Amino acid sequence: LPMAFRDVNARRHIGLQQLSSLALAGRTLLGPTKSCKFIVDESTNQSTLICSAVRLIESLDLTSAAGQLLNETIQAQNKEFKTGMSTLLFLVGAWSNAVLECLQQNVPVSAIVSVMSEGLNSCCERAHCLQLSIHDVNKELCPSSVRPNAFKGKTCQIGHGGLLNPQSFLCFQKDISAPEEVIPVNPCSHQEDDCNCNKCLVSSLAGFGSIGSLVKPVSDESTSVISGSGVIASSCTKQKLTHSRYFSTLGKSCFSSQQGNFQGYLSGQSADSCECYGLGHLAMTLSRGNQTSTKLLQSIVAYQQERAECSGSSQLNIAEIVTCCLLGLPESYSCVSPGFVTLVPPEQATIVKYFEEKPLRILLIDGDLTEQYRHLGFNRPCNVRTILEHPSLQEGRAGDLWLSSMLDILLSFEVDLVLVKGNVCENLMERCIANRILVIGSVARDVLCAFGEVTSAQPVTYLTQLNASCVGSRAQVELWKACDGRAVDLGELVPVRIKARGIPLLTAVLTTTVASKMQLIEDQFWTLVYRLHHALNDEKVFLGGGAVELLCLSHIQMLAEQPLQPANKDAVKEFHNPWLVASATEYKSVVLQALASGWKQYLSAVMCNTAKATSELEACTSVDHHLKRAADCGSPSAYILKEFRRGDLLRGGSAPFADHGEGLKVCDNVTAKTEAWRRALDLVLLVLQTDAEIITGSKKNQLLNSRVSSEFMFL
Repeated sequence: LPMAFRDVNARRHIGLQQLSSLALAGRTLLGPTKSCKFIVDESTNQSTLICSAVRLIESLDLTSAAGQLLNETIQAQNKEFKTGMSTLLFLVGAWSNAVLECLQQNVPVSAIVSVMSEGLNSCCERAHCLQLSIHDVNKELCPSSVRPNAFKGKTCQIGHGGLLNPQSFLCFQKDISAPEEVIPVNPCSHQEDDCNCNKCLVSSLAGFGSIGSLVKPVSDESTSVISGSGVIASSCTKQKLTHSRYFSTLGKSCFSSQQGNFQGYLSGQSADSCECYGLGHLAMTLSRGNQTSTKLLQSIVAYQQERAECSGSSQLNIAEIVTCCLLGLPESYSCVSPGFVTLVPPEQATIVKYFEEKPLRILLIDGDLTEQYRHLGFNRPCNVRTILEHPSLQEGRAGDLWLSSMLDILLSFEVDLVLVKGNVCENLMERCIANRILVIGSVARDVLCAFGEVTSAQPVTYLTQLNASCVGSRAQVELWKACDGRAVDLGELVPVRIKARGIPLLTAVLTTTVASKMQLIEDQFWTLVYRLHHALNDEKVFLGGGAVELLCLSHIQMLAEQPLQPANKDAVKEFHNPWLVASATEYKSVVLQALASGWKQYLSAVMCNTAKATSELEACTSVDHHLKRAADCGSPSAYILKEFRRGDLLRGGSAPFADHGEGLKVCDNVTAKTEAWRRALDLVLLVLQTDAEIITGSKKNQLLNSRVSSEFMFL
């Protein structure tokens, strides 16, 4: 009979087996060193490069109910946190296998659910001791190689011309040729000579570490065009100097508006303490070694903190950040540009050239610019009969009448630039181009709000609502220029930059020459942005590098080794469900060991993916070694903290940066990580209980007469 039950278990818990199989596909996506996967569309033979659980699940054909539940769980994690999905996916697979092992040992479903739930809750409470306040991140995680002293010797090599050379900074582009574009910063008067301003910049650099953007002196300031196909062979100067970007709210910077097209932005302070690094250093500890995204985010943080210096705010404003993906330029051209950078077709680029250096009247449309568009909640008149819902604009006078009417409205209010949240009618777009009106569609709401605040433009839903007070002024548009000051021609699309005086909007321009890699680069950037955002909201982080998971594993094993007596009041307190205490003595150890196996598999997979172990056996041996030493120490948390500070924890507690003499300690988000744990276990237990309630097949009579028949509901 026990063998028959095993057969029934294996057959009825198909959902857990499906979860395990799906999760296995994402094993290489775990940890800081991920192995990317190519996803190929069989219908089009097109491929894309993915490196996240979200993109993996989106690309798979999930026809099963368990697959759909897994997709919804990962999408919910992604929607709320934008991080932790790979951890969630892996633990779903690991704990699915663990539950199946428990079922093979005839552990009741009720015991599995209760013991695992209480065990995870206990882990989350125990992990609090490895939380670190974001104010203490610099002191706790900053290695000696990134302290200011390590960089002091480099500042003397800068000289008086390097830092003030126009367009010299890669990561941040700033055009202050127009007086109204100047952003108030720490006073460095426009009347002061270059020497004083140069001293200010060199002093700022003295407080930085060793990671930063490349400084490229540019000798050719002409407006030559870079073609997408030949950009690699263009004459770019070699990398001369690296500098750091550690920033703080107390950071000071200075630059002169007399420098013309100066596109660099610098912030920091000349202190000898790591405390001055601020959010820039915190971003590095969350970056998992992704230098490109880190430099971009540090530039954004510096800009936002400089603007918020008077208010003392240190939060990252995600609403002021947008991305623009440029395919055809090397990744070294990625940078941050003030304003809104977007792509337009070549015929609109000619309008942009015509509008350069001119103040424009701007209009914001909060919806689609089409004849058929109606706002959400629109109620059609009940006494009107609809004859034709969508008349063709190519045929009939109705469509032509609408086009002429909309164009007349734009011309009557002398509108030069129209930003539309939704889609734009192609025929209307053509007529606007013919009349030198620049219309850009698919613009995010945050972008519309940003331009509305600085240009006094008021968004309208329909052009018929337009009046003089809705039209803004003093917007500007220009062709976007690369870090070497040259305009970019990518063939089918041309990047342009829309700006206005005082606009806080920043665009992270992401570039690559590999089409299948574009989505990956954008995902990595936004993941880092949201990691920093959640760290600031939580005001604390976990020690990374597997420290928290190792503590959870040690804690669960300690609980599993302690027999739980029914009369023990501490047991009732530990497991809050009183009805479970009677059977917990028999099953508690088995279930907790199964839960612990998930953590162990997690740590082993991370070590193998990061090449810290050559095999899973070696990784498990290393984990067992640390568990033994932690138990012998008497305080596992103290042992883990000591090993983490030494950098010896699983030999994976640091993220290598090319500019650092030694690895930089890493940290993790608190809420995002713990929520990923809970979602993973909740999904596994949901599928377990759902499968257990639906029984079919020839074994039904045996189950009815068995001692476990009370666990099932027969339909």
